[in-house]
Amino acid sequence: MCSFFKNMMNQNKATGIWKEVVSIILRNRVLNLSIIGVITLFLGYFATGVGISHHLTRMLPEHDSTHVAYQNFRHVFGADGTSVFLGVHDPGIFDLDGYLAYYALTHQIADMEGVTEVLSIAGFYSLRRNPEKRQLEFYPVVPHKPHSQAQVDSIKSKLKALPFYGDRLYNLSNQTAIMVIMLDPEMINDAARIQLIESITGNARAYAKDRGVSVHFSGMPYIRTEITKKVQNELLLFVLLAMVIASAALFLFFRSFKAVFFPLIIVSVSVIWLLGFISLLGFQITILSGILPPLIIVIGVENCIFLLNKYHQEFRKHHNNIKALSRMVQRVGNATFLTNLTTAAGFAAFTITGNSSLVEFGIVASAGIIFVFLLSLFLIPIFFSYTRPPRLRHVRHLDSRSTKSVLRQIVVLVRKKRAYIYAVSLIFLLAGITGMNRLQTRSHIVDDLSTKDHIYQDIMFFEEQLGGVMPLDIIIDTRSPRGALRSHNLQKTDRLQDSLKTMTSLSQPLSMVEFIKFGKQAFYAENPAYYSLPNNRERGFIMSWLPQMEQVAEAGMLHNLTDSSMQLIRVSMQVANVNNKEMDHIHNKLNSTLTAIFPPEDYHITVTGGSVVSLKGSGYMIKNLKQSLLMAVIVIIILLALLFNSLKMVIISMIPNLLPLLLTASLMGFLNIPIKPSTVLIFSIALGISVDNTIHFLSRYRMELRANNWYIKPSVYQALIETGYSMIYSSCVLFFGFIIFVLSSFGGIEAMGYLISFTLIMAVLSNLILLPSLLLSLDRMVTTKSFRKPLLKIFNKPSELDSNENQ
Repeated sequence: MCSFFKNMMNQNKATGIWKEVVSIILRNRVLNLSIIGVITLFLGYFATGVGISHHLTRMLPEHDSTHVAYQNFRHVFGADGTSVFLGVHDPGIFDLDGYLAYYALTHQIADMEGVTEVLSIAGFYSLRRNPEKRQLEFYPVVPHKPHSQAQVDSIKSKLKALPFYGDRLYNLSNQTAIMVIMLDPEMINDAARIQLIESITGNARAYAKDRGVSVHFSGMPYIRTEITKKVQNELLLFVLLAMVIASAALFLFFRSFKAVFFPLIIVSVSVIWLLGFISLLGFQITILSGILPPLIIVIGVENCIFLLNKYHQEFRKHHNNIKALSRMVQRVGNATFLTNLTTAAGFAAFTITGNSSLVEFGIVASAGIIFVFLLSLFLIPIFFSYTRPPRLRHVRHLDSRSTKSVLRQIVVLVRKKRAYIYAVSLIFLLAGITGMNRLQTRSHIVDDLSTKDHIYQDIMFFEEQLGGVMPLDIIIDTRSPRGALRSHNLQKTDRLQDSLKTMTSLSQPLSMVEFIKFGKQAFYAENPAYYSLPNNRERGFIMSWLPQMEQVAEAGMLHNLTDSSMQLIRVSMQVANVNNKEMDHIHNKLNSTLTAIFPPEDYHITVTGGSVVSLKGSGYMIKNLKQSLLMAVIVIIILLALLFNSLKMVIISMIPNLLPLLLTASLMGFLNIPIKPSTVLIFSIALGISVDNTIHFLSRYRMELRANNWYIKPSVYQALIETGYSMIYSSCVLFFGFIIFVLSSFGGIEAMGYLISFTLIMAVLSNLILLPSLLLSLDRMVTTKSFRKPLLKIFNKPSELDSNENQ
């Protein structure tokens, strides 16, 4: 690669390189096809084993304090977020028939492999005294299936008499039952989780159908499983849609079966290479990498359009098929390489983020773009060298009246209405700045789900019932063994929990305090009036009656409340699906409350949990994605500088590409689309793709300058006509290729669909109208000697090519 660049930077060798490439391609067709076939079989084998990621994406670097605290928490207390919540709104659930159906569902789920415990109104525990052992013991309140309404009424009365459960299992005000299903932590990151979740939801939906009631699901295992299934389904959907769009576009433009069939073979092989490469590197498909196969299809078709257009243009001149294929590679091969390189650079910028999923995405995407370029470059000439030359109807698209008419109107506009063009551009610029100032950075714990999606609607249901389902924990280090059981620490924790109950975005907290209150109530014959912490007189004998901590796990909800030395107090709760600003407010309020109750000099407090890590990770990703966008701009500027060897021309070439990005940011501001990880990456992708048109146009412009003795006006107009067809065709394909993503159920992918489509339309208009206008207005100011002698040479004089071919 380094020697390739060195040779390209040498103008005398530029033409020779692509002449050698043509020779390698066309003189070794069978060998090339054999090599590509072997690579395809090799990567195809690995592609069959590519999997969908079942893990939560690590968004923070390993050394980050929030990540370290969370890993320490998991080491002591085990994985959080291992519960699935099942909610049923059924006014008749405490009728005998309704209760028996719910009882059957509870035990069906409890008997499933991978379920460790189920808590519901048909399966919950209480404490009672055992005088012989002088100890409190857990016992199931519903030891067997009830047979009468009186037994069901008794169970309901018992539940009401246990303040510990509160609204956790049954909300009396709206008659909603909540089932808490605890899963084996070993299954959380395993593919078997999908089958388990499907079994749980399948049984629950069958119950709901029989009862004629609605059922809702939530909890991190369920949410992650549903998202994994959506990624898998959407991957297939978008690949099929991209193929359909590619086929339709190619046939519409070229009116030829082979101009459709061969590019589809190329993009299909490219997708196999991409998936095989993902598997070969040990990566898995995520929400992000799931968009790459259809994206590669679209970019591959764009390459084929540029190559086929040039092939048809050359063939129409001299009707020599091999000569046309040779000139196609020599005249647009280098430009196509550099346009793919700039697109790859836009994706490769993600590798500097430090986020594992984005680094993988950047590596795979940039490699996939290089794959599809190489396959297009080799297979288009090989395939078409074996076929009959194009007929008249196959090249008739070059005389398309509609496209010609559009290009002529653009030429007239550029020639006579440049003042209007600049006025409109200035208006767009001011609108862009205004809209961009309205942009806000906002991300949620569970982000990118459409508000219409059933997962999101179920999250809202549980927020109303429980306050939230996203795990949040406060760890209080008392700095002394058995400090968790000391009276003053328990009282402080009780004060903290009273404060937490006033926060509407949090569920009821659970800690050692609730366990001890539960024990005191049991000691006094399960009288709910005694649900409180023991006073100094009661403390000694009540604490001695409490069950050992290993027995506490039998109660399901009361496991892992402290560490083995009883130095740590864990206050566990769930938080609503808040955004980063709301979480900052909660965190600040928590910090002030914690500091007031637990002086920092005596206690060490950690606020952690999956919700905290998720939002901190989103903020980290946004920061790094902004840096990657800046890096993409710098890399593309360097490539343009090597290509055009003129600072003025680089500045001119960036204007029609940065203005669409500004307009996209403005659109986001006016439509209240926030800056979050899934929307920030749009800009790097769009910039890498949109700059392709600039490279093709300016490269052709320089060639026309040589052909027209450096007269600028005819060169601009001719370059516009020559490249306009491919720019319009490829932009149409890209537009429809990206617009399919609006069908995604992920808000970020949906936004990517219409925002990148909008950016690309603005970019092609800007390159067709604004860029030629700037060249004509600035005239000799930008068309300098340095521009005439680039470091990277794209086109030579037509005469040079002709002479080389005739030798």
